[in-house]
Amino acid sequence: MTTPNPTSQTHTTDPTNPTDPTNPSWTGMVPVDDTALAVTDTGGSGCPVVYLNGAYAGQRHWRHVIGELGAGLRHITFDERARGRSRQSADYSFEACVRDVDAVLEARGVDRAIVVGWSYGAATAVHWAERNPDRTMGVVCVDGGLPYGLTGEEGRERIRKLFHKMRFLLPLVRPFGLAARMSADQHAEVNIEVNQVHADLEPVLDRVTVPVRYVLATNGNLGGGDEEMEEVRASLDPVLDRKPNIQVSAKVPSNHSHILRKDFRAVAAAVRGLVPTGDRTAD
Repeated sequence: MTTPNPTSQTHTTDPTNPTDPTNPSWTGMVPVDDTALAVTDTGGSGCPVVYLNGAYAGQRHWRHVIGELGAGLRHITFDERARGRSRQSADYSFEACVRDVDAVLEARGVDRAIVVGWSYGAATAVHWAERNPDRTMGVVCVDGGLPYGLTGEEGRERIRKLFHKMRFLLPLVRPFGLAARMSADQHAEVNIEVNQVHADLEPVLDRVTVPVRYVLATNGNLGGGDEEMEEVRASLDPVLDRKPNIQVSAKVPSNHSHILRKDFRAVAAAVRGLVPTGDRTAD
């Protein structure tokens, strides 16, 4: 159950949109299930864009994209459960993350939005769009939402070993928005589940009716070299061949981890391409 009235509210007039006092910027906590999510809404009357983070990342990673897009759009970011300033939960499942999108948009009074997701957030965005076509103007998937995943016992063991090796590093990178307030085992289980979600994504993509744009990196990633990551990205090709509403907006030179920092202009361009003509004041 979501609670419709947010708590711990801070209402401020958005300095990037000072002429719209009827819809000021807002920062606060949105209750959902047994937790509460830290949300930032820039306000304004522009086209709403909601940003969904990587598996263990926080909303700060979107700052370059939002800065590039500017004040003409309404930007809504939030920290997922146990990430950033959001509270911990008994449920870190993928389905909980999909529910959290509903909770945030309901709390902020948003009926329709462009949904932008990076990595784990891209899979969340695709699932949410497939279930809510009338509420989705379009989707931008940033090096994620690809129908490929490490599955089976071999894949699960590989993921568990990787996070076991990183167990002492996770608390150190948490202040930088690169890890959650979870144990190494919990991190691993989140990753195992989303790999299965990605492996099962092709029929979901086939059912998506709204425009979907991909921005893909071209280099390797932690836990996956260049060759393996190219195989992951190539898994999208059959979908592209039969689904004209799904397209690759750009392939960029950075890797999976750095794409929002080094190639934010390509991500912003993909978002702009989905903004309705009357709202393109950010161009």
